[in-house]
Amino acid sequence: MQKEIWIADLNPVLGSEQSGIRPVIIISGNTMNEHYSVVIICPLTSKVKPFKGCPVISPNRTNNLKTVSQAIPFHVRTISKVRLRTKMGTISSAELDSIKQGLQMFVTY
Repeated sequence: MQKEIWIADLNPVLGSEQSGIRPVIIISGNTMNEHYSVVIICPLTSKVKPFKGCPVISPNRTNNLKTVSQAIPFHVRTISKVRLRTKMGTISSAELDSIKQGLQMFVTY
């Protein structure tokens, strides 16, 4: 479901794509999520950098993150649901909106 954080296996990758087994946020809409075998995800990283359009998400009881993490909208990709391993938690609607705003920025400029 949209706004859920999952541990996903993003390997194998090519070039500079975000790799590894890491937390990702499902950003695709729930109709797509229910009817397709793929989801659109935004990966998270614990290496927080001052990148405009990449919101920082602090750990809390809802998201169950272990460290402060940064969403990376310029690494958004569609993955098979088979890559999703374990559900961790969820983000807020405001946090999802921040990711969407970052994605909008990256696809506009």
